[in-house]
Amino acid sequence: MIRVVLADDQPLVRTGLRMILSAADDIEVVGEAADGGEAITTCSELSPDVVLMDVRMPNVDGIDATRAITATDSPPKILVLTTFDLDDVVYEALRAGASGFLLKDAPEERLITAIRVVADGGSLFAPSVTRALIAEFAQRSRRASPVSVDRLTERETEVLVQIARGLSNAEIAEALFVTENTVKTHVARILMKLGIRDRVQAVVLAYECGLVTPAQPG
Repeated sequence: MIRVVLADDQPLVRTGLRMILSAADDIEVVGEAADGGEAITTCSELSPDVVLMDVRMPNVDGIDATRAITATDSPPKILVLTTFDLDDVVYEALRAGASGFLLKDAPEERLITAIRVVADGGSLFAPSVTRALIAEFAQRSRRASPVSVDRLTERETEVLVQIARGLSNAEIAEALFVTENTVKTHVARILMKLGIRDRVQAVVLAYECGLVTPAQPG
């Protein structure tokens, strides 16, 4: 069972989300929060698997709450809810540790699928969407990354570049003439060495440290 916390300052939105998720046999809403501060406390008390996190909330916003929650031991996955497709705050939420984002008007099936994907350790985005989103924000806000990629081997760096270009494990395997299992091993080592949680964070880091740029072909 995937245990979910809903964090949104609008009671009607939380009620609607709860109703949608009640249709899924493998998802259980275990708590709600009306702002980021409550989300932090609720996650600490209930240890959910996934948090549906609204970005704009009073007192403590979704970005600060995401940063605080993902900094804890064994944190839940954060799925950011936003009204706009390419909102500046989405990028900040990804940098804070979110595993993906979803539009509030997304179809019910997509919401349920997104929760399952994120809970399973994946990112919400299809590769092409990841590339487009991160490239857009990299153009808007280039900044020095606090993490160095120097600790990666040459092959791991190649794999990170391909991840940042939006390729799946199968596509990376084909491009580098290795097996998909080998790629999975490289990805796991990259995440461990760089101290990041998932592929989305790897993409953000690759752009921020200049390993790839939006001008490069995908």
